Amino acid sequence: MAEIALVNSNVTKPPISPLGLEYIAEACREQEIEVEVVDLCFETDPAAALEHHLVQADPELVAITFRNTDNCMLLSSHSFVPELTEFVATARSATEAPIVVGGAGFSVAPAAIMRALGVEYGVLGDGEQAVPLLLRALRGEVDLQDVPGLLWREADGIRSNCPEWPELLSQSALRRDTIDNALYLERGGQLGIETKRGCDRDCIYCADPLSKGRRIRPRSPAAVADEVENLLRQGIEVYHLCDSEFNVPQEHAAAVCDELIRRGLGARIQWYGYLTPRPFSAELADLMQHAGCAGINFGADSGDDEMLARLGRDFSCNESLEAVRWCRERGIAAMLDLLIGAPGETRETARQTIEFAKAAEPSCAGISLGVRIYPGTKLAHIIAAQGPMEENPAIYGHAEDNADMLAPVFYLSPDLGTPQEAAGLLSEVIAGDRRFFFGGSGDDRDYDYDDNQALVDAIAAGARGAYWDILRRLRASTL
Repeated sequence: MAEIALVNSNVTKPPISPLGLEYIAEACREQEIEVEVVDLCFETDPAAALEHHLVQADPELVAITFRNTDNCMLLSSHSFVPELTEFVATARSATEAPIVVGGAGFSVAPAAIMRALGVEYGVLGDGEQAVPLLLRALRGEVDLQDVPGLLWREADGIRSNCPEWPELLSQSALRRDTIDNALYLERGGQLGIETKRGCDRDCIYCADPLSKGRRIRPRSPAAVADEVENLLRQGIEVYHLCDSEFNVPQEHAAAVCDELIRRGLGARIQWYGYLTPRPFSAELADLMQHAGCAGINFGADSGDDEMLARLGRDFSCNESLEAVRWCRERGIAAMLDLLIGAPGETRETARQTIEFAKAAEPSCAGISLGVRIYPGTKLAHIIAAQGPMEENPAIYGHAEDNADMLAPVFYLSPDLGTPQEAAGLLSEVIAGDRRFFFGGSGDDRDYDYDDNQALVDAIAAGARGAYWDILRRLRASTL
């Protein structure tokens, strides 16, 4: 009998290793709580596997992690909530244990997801502290009010505790031996690691500060390097840093690189990360290269400085150009992530962004058309001030009966026309440049990673790395 069943509900392919669930499992075991990890990702019949495991485990608590609410693509919108609802129903039929849901996807709209699922509990933010405490609360050892980030049901509705956003993540060496990491590398091409949590940026559209906290909480560089060494012992040498922005603060990024270099790990590993163009420098690029960095996804967003200001970004287009140049000079692959269609976007600024990306000469550029609106973001407040969503000509997706924005809903600047007209404009400006990927396009330019068969096949054939880098290498090989 397990005390807690930890369920990975993310079954999209290529498979993404459930990093948060693995961290929670280790935190539970440190407190001598017996856990059973129920990883549905590789099951041919996930619902049947879930039922079997829960019947066998007979847990006191079922904890389900929910990674993403949807694929965030206007042109191929796909919500993962219905799938999660089915898993919750299966868990209900298999056990009388209470169910708690958490994870980054849940934390985007916690109360709305609890209402949709009908579960007893939810955890907003970090789960390492909350899940063991919830088990103790269910046993009557502590009060529900003592569990940070907990949401629970009472007769008059859903109550919630504020997350604590602990100052530091675990400083001990995380073993990373709870799930089959070798299988995730074989079929997913990479493993996730965190060097910090939280984001203090002010982007109008991003939900990361809501789900991970606005205060940056770094891990010690030694703990990060310890974790890398533990993964290397399992034969895992390719990683993706799951930080919102690896280079914020730049000093911590440099310290992590220094520690990896000091231990001689840089030549043994390859890793990728998300970065903002500021702060970045030639010196940090040097350190990252020597520490094993193979590629960087820069959130460049736009090629127009006024649009960057509207989006809440704190860098200029010239800084994006410099960042890509420093990477190119050091042999680090660089992707520019572009966001087209935010408030204030015009046909001219959209054209300018594509021409800017061409001039930057990145390894590749990815275009997201339309901006996913998440509750609690500045963009959501901007949209609310414009009146009912269902009457707003700039809103696409689920505009009606979606006040909590749980179903995918997007903003697309009216000056660009319909999504199809906007896509046509961008295709015209891209003019066949094969460095560009177009999210949700459904053709060989598509970099929607949700059940992407081209990625699955490439990884099965031995490709490793960030998905954008695999796709751009795959595309280059077909020239």
